[in-house]
Amino acid sequence: MVGIIVVFPNKDNATNIRNLLVRVGLNVTGVCTTGAQAMNYADSVDEGIIVCGYKLKDMMYSELREYLPDRFEMLLIASQGKWEEGLASGVMGLTMPIKAYDLMNTLQMMLQNMDRRRRKRKKTIKSRTPEQEALIRKAKELLMARNNMTEEEAHRYLQKNSMDSGTNIVETAEMVLSIMNE
Repeated sequence: MVGIIVVFPNKDNATNIRNLLVRVGLNVTGVCTTGAQAMNYADSVDEGIIVCGYKLKDMMYSELREYLPDRFEMLLIASQGKWEEGLASGVMGLTMPIKAYDLMNTLQMMLQNMDRRRRKRKKTIKSRTPEQEALIRKAKELLMARNNMTEEEAHRYLQKNSMDSGTNIVETAEMVLSIMNE
């Protein structure tokens, strides 16, 4: 789940930004005034975006960025003078005074990038070791011999049982082999 966490030292500023985000349909996980609170909220979601100011009550934005996992991005809202040293990696910035339109567009862009990366991670094919391939082949051969199935039917059987039981196909093949070899 993607969460947006709003962190500003002034609670009213944080609440106003949260209200703006909620009005346009974005899900805000939490509103807080310290980096420690933001890290607690970050632990409750898989990935997310931190919308924050330059200086929080207990730390600077760069310290918070260091403590956050890589699956989080940060949107820094600060005056142009604060950016002269440059931004830390994984941080985007908007200058003060902020325009609602710019905030929404930037957050939408960040959410789309996170979604694209998530889909790319899911697409990477998890390769099996030769031992795992041999185990699956052995289970299919056993199903073909004992149940008079074709290789395609045996594979489909393993896949279906794998999905039904919530295990991966290698574990299902192990179960078939242990049950049928008794």
